[in-house]
Amino acid sequence: MWLFILLYILGLNISQAAGQDNSTQMYYVKLIIEESAIGNITDLLRPFVTDTRLHVDDLQKTTTCQSDSASTECTSTVQGFISVPTKYSDCLSENTTLSYKTCNNKLLTEMKTVYSTIRGFDSLTIINYRVGSIIATFEMTIAYHLKPQDLVDKSTELTKNLSGILTMETAGEYICFYRQTSETFTITHKASAVLDVCLLPNIEITTLPSFPHCKTSTDLLNLQVKCEIKMSSEKYDVRWTKQNIEAKLRDITRYSSEGVDVNSVSTVIKCDSPLKNYNVTCTFTNRCNQTRSSSANINIIYGDDKFCEAEGDWETTKAGFTAVLKCKDAAGIRRRLCREGDGIWNDEVSSCVNQDLNSVLEKALIADIGLGELDENAARVFSLLDAATNNSNTINTDANVNASVQVLFTLSEKKIQPNKTTAEVSITDFLDSSSNLLDKSLSKTWTNDHDTGNASMAERYLTSVERIIQMADIKDVPEKNNIEVAVRNCSQESKCTNEVFGVTVNLKDREPGSVKTAGFKELENYLPNDDDEFKPNSIVVSTTTERKPSDEVEIRLNFTLHKPRPPNVVIKCVSWDNSSRRWSDRGCEWIGEAQCVCSHLSSFAILMSRFPLDIPWINEVTYAALAISVVSLIISLAIELTVWVAVVKTSTLYLRHTAHVNISLCLLVADICFLASSKPKDISVLWCKTVVVLKHFCYLAMFFWMFCLSTTLLHQAVFPFHSVSKKNYMKFALVVGYVCPLLIVIITFLANKGGAEGYYYSKETCWLVYTGLMVGSIHAFVLPVGIIVFINIFSMLVVIMKLLDRTKVAEASRDKEKTAAITVMRSVIFLTPVFGVTWVFGFAVMLLDLTDGPIAFAINYIFTLLNGLQGLFILLTTCLGDKLTREALLNRLKTRAPASISESSTKSDSFTKK
Repeated sequence: MWLFILLYILGLNISQAAGQDNSTQMYYVKLIIEESAIGNITDLLRPFVTDTRLHVDDLQKTTTCQSDSASTECTSTVQGFISVPTKYSDCLSENTTLSYKTCNNKLLTEMKTVYSTIRGFDSLTIINYRVGSIIATFEMTIAYHLKPQDLVDKSTELTKNLSGILTMETAGEYICFYRQTSETFTITHKASAVLDVCLLPNIEITTLPSFPHCKTSTDLLNLQVKCEIKMSSEKYDVRWTKQNIEAKLRDITRYSSEGVDVNSVSTVIKCDSPLKNYNVTCTFTNRCNQTRSSSANINIIYGDDKFCEAEGDWETTKAGFTAVLKCKDAAGIRRRLCREGDGIWNDEVSSCVNQDLNSVLEKALIADIGLGELDENAARVFSLLDAATNNSNTINTDANVNASVQVLFTLSEKKIQPNKTTAEVSITDFLDSSSNLLDKSLSKTWTNDHDTGNASMAERYLTSVERIIQMADIKDVPEKNNIEVAVRNCSQESKCTNEVFGVTVNLKDREPGSVKTAGFKELENYLPNDDDEFKPNSIVVSTTTERKPSDEVEIRLNFTLHKPRPPNVVIKCVSWDNSSRRWSDRGCEWIGEAQCVCSHLSSFAILMSRFPLDIPWINEVTYAALAISVVSLIISLAIELTVWVAVVKTSTLYLRHTAHVNISLCLLVADICFLASSKPKDISVLWCKTVVVLKHFCYLAMFFWMFCLSTTLLHQAVFPFHSVSKKNYMKFALVVGYVCPLLIVIITFLANKGGAEGYYYSKETCWLVYTGLMVGSIHAFVLPVGIIVFINIFSMLVVIMKLLDRTKVAEASRDKEKTAAITVMRSVIFLTPVFGVTWVFGFAVMLLDLTDGPIAFAINYIFTLLNGLQGLFILLTTCLGDKLTREALLNRLKTRAPASISESSTKSDSFTKK
């Protein structure tokens, strides 16, 4: 009679010399015997064990636990994790690789060697590995009463052998608690149960062929339908059904291949059937009697239907439908639309994700379902994501980058908070992988991105990384290639300063706590920007605080611009608005240079206008003034030609009128070139460069001839009795008036990469380049002009002072103040145009920026009018306003001989009439 169930534990201890293998082999035998056989137990067991040194260490009686399952027995369960040296780093590899299997078996053997000597040892399994450094989570089953001291002794031995750190807990069964509390009591409800989980599959159904082709009405088409699921421990019952298919379903098969369970069925389609809505469905039922189905609609190509011919991997496809193929050696599918109207293939759209990234994404999705701690699972995912994104060449597709971003987005929604054990490694892996995704080599995958539902890929990336940074316990983290995070604890301060990638962020608030600032390179180019006028000109900088910001929060950002701001170009300080999904300047103000002040926290950047500010009607004013100037200069030159013989009777008049003619001629050519290049976009690059060279030379020559004239008048004012010969003056004037500007133009042209666009000239303006103070080819024009204008103003002041002195002597009996005022006014009016004094406003235009306000606009209008009408002013002052020229012109028009002009009268009038 069988009395009870006995569990016998037979032990054999074999100890060898130090340095050799030290092992204990245990045998576990479960017998149901009669009580009278106990005395002969050792002899009864010998036939089953060949070891001659066998003996029974201890004999215990145990009984089985009561359970719904007859196979369930009482056992002690021990769970824990052990941190092992980096030589076991291969255990972090995918569990399908050889390196993982070798590493896992090695560590498992080390652990079993120690723990298998515990009396009652049943099994030991390593559940998973995670980072920080290498941590193995394991579970051990003891089918015997476990002595705590045995566990302590063996754990000490194991940690010594492995040089590791062990954390362990003993557990029995899963228990859930529900607590009800108040100020006076706490009631805890506790329950435990056996958990039975039934799985439902994700079904992928396909047909072969995808689009059966009925070429004639008498054709019979063979059709195969496959339903694929991932291999699972769940045993499913599969049932097939059909709709509108006359033939029965046959050849029902089931097989496994490369981690996939495949169920297939075959049937026949008749092409003469009037029914076109064919359908086959597979239904999977698990052991909990739960079901999941998937159906395939059979889209047949009939004789008159348009279709796309088979091409490469793509089968013949009915027009208006999308052909679908599984990715090769990758997860996901490829799609290609056959256009409905003409039956022509569109380009392929691939969502193939490499296997490593797909595995990471799957782990991220299940990180919080209860299999392990969320934070430890997240750390594992970050480690794998870092490894998967480390080589940009392996993820350089839209689908791969999108999957990587989805990993970050998935974890950011799970509110992870890495514990102290995994925090440092986890944050480093997180920032490394996030930085990898912003690598410049992946720029096309970002810019090719289209909105995916509620947010673009760049938006989801920014939102995800911001959330994780805010949740994580980040301290001192090294700068990554494309991400830098700065953290400062400002619990006792109202002002905080962080710096990332050269951008300084000053936060002012009431005890903000921990302030985290993150800088993102390249991201500014990927975030949606529907404003065609403005483009990003800085990195994206995000700032968050530990405590909720107050209504008085102020953040000042001093950005580093990608490109210097050209003159008259507007800059906008913006923040990312998640609700409108666009950059917004609400609550932000530009305060000059690259500095912004905002009244809220967000992600910030600088947008710069693509074009400078427009001055209303400035072009029309310019063209009208230049047209008048050109006509006036032509008239002026015609008058000079007409009266030349009559007015150049003396050396002084010859010198003055020679300068007038050359000034007018240079200004005429320059104004014509200016009008010819008034629309830079409509002219060729060669013509634009040519007119820039001509304008540069002619305007400089004009000023140098003005310099010749001013020095001549200055010489006459200071040394009235010293005359200069025509020959010497012409040598001086030709060298100064033409050779000097020519040398300046040639040297500037060659020094700026041979007149290259963007260096010597700008195609957008067909003029010299100005990029900032003392930067740009424009200074080869501005500096000589500035010096000449300064000298000319000095000369004009000396001439005016001499005239005042002569007026005082000649007209002592008159009112001195009235005479002086008239003399000064007359001299200024006559000398200003030919001395180029109006160009002083040009320097003001360069110094003032249109973003400064109305004053800058007013100066631009004044400069445009005065310099545009310079030809008119020259006509009025040097020709019509000059008494000698006017009389000579009238005499010529009346065809009378010109009046005799004496040398003395000419000299006395030459200063007051010019």
